[in-house]
Amino acid sequence: MGHSHGHGHLSDVEVGARARNLLIALLALLGVLAAAGLIWLWPTPSQVDAAVQVQYDAPGVTYEDGTITGIEEGCESSSELDSSTCYTAQVELLTGEDLGQVVSVDLQGPQAQSGLRAGDEIEIARIPTPDGSFYTYSGTNRLPVLITLGVLFVLVVLAVARLRGLMALVGLGVAAFVLLGFMLPALIVDKPGIPVALAGSTAIMFVVLYVAHGVSIRTSTALAGTLLGLAVTTGLGAVAVKAARLSGFADEMEYDLAQLIPGLDFQELLMSMIIIGGLGVLNDVTITQSSAVWELRAAAPEMTRTRIFAAGMRIGRDHIASTIYTIVFAYAGGALSVLLLLYFSSRDVIDLFGVEMFASEGVRTLASAIGLVLSVPITTGIAALTVGPARVPGGQAIPEDDDAPHSAD
Repeated sequence: MGHSHGHGHLSDVEVGARARNLLIALLALLGVLAAAGLIWLWPTPSQVDAAVQVQYDAPGVTYEDGTITGIEEGCESSSELDSSTCYTAQVELLTGEDLGQVVSVDLQGPQAQSGLRAGDEIEIARIPTPDGSFYTYSGTNRLPVLITLGVLFVLVVLAVARLRGLMALVGLGVAAFVLLGFMLPALIVDKPGIPVALAGSTAIMFVVLYVAHGVSIRTSTALAGTLLGLAVTTGLGAVAVKAARLSGFADEMEYDLAQLIPGLDFQELLMSMIIIGGLGVLNDVTITQSSAVWELRAAAPEMTRTRIFAAGMRIGRDHIASTIYTIVFAYAGGALSVLLLLYFSSRDVIDLFGVEMFASEGVRTLASAIGLVLSVPITTGIAALTVGPARVPGGQAIPEDDDAPHSAD
């Protein structure tokens, strides 16, 4: 077999020419299919405008900004049977027809418990009535806090990861553009969910991996492992969604969407969630496995591909164990309030997993986890086949048959 060399910080690692060419051909084919999918499925502005003509709010309702000038205990709309805390906020309007006026806004339940105080900026809904305008709380201006955290995040990434971190942020920006500019509008105009998710996810992975980690055969092996793992996740998810008879309606948000987008296929929307949800973790695992194989080859040129694969899998098993914990605890943290409700149900916990809310999360999590686990041997195998053969110090290749059996445990 001929050989070439990879590009990047491990440029001295030999790469098998045949495996390299097959890898490039596979990625080129997947890239062309993703580009064709983007062109075919990308919605036009007129299609999006036509799809979002339905108004979520009642006619005449507007949203205005205001500053709280004072808060008093109790409110007129609160009844004696209302056990929640209620406050009345005096709000000076900063926008709208009543600019400069001070209006009363009730703060009940969650709003009353959020710690609002004089000087805070809030958004209020202005509802026109025959007796004049009526104002209700809509939201709190949390942009300063979010912007501060965002700037701090960028500074920390740049300080620690430097150029690599900057490239990762650029890739993240491109991913956000594809998600918000293509995938969500395409779903709104009733494009098929699975092709939209696959085309968008493939495009995101091409950009994110190459921008963050550089254009190299090493990165290409991680990309191939990611896309194949994504294919496994998609296949398992599609079978599980159909077998479990999941409708895609897990909570009230889906019912609201059904009113706004009558033609939306919620089973395909659930599949899109499964596909997109697996991207981040797959990316992390596959780039680690590819880098591990490259490091092993650079550190031990005399190791055959079989031994490199075995050593890479030992690293991968540790990574799988830690990543599974990450998936489980990330879900538990995000759904803690839902999990608390389990204690107040008269049904057995095991029976509740048949409820759509829990079953859909179970399918989504387990399909992604299986794809994640299988991406480890897939990526490790591709990387081990891609690096050049073992060589003695003089440069002569060592046949794979000369390698003594070596356990991967």
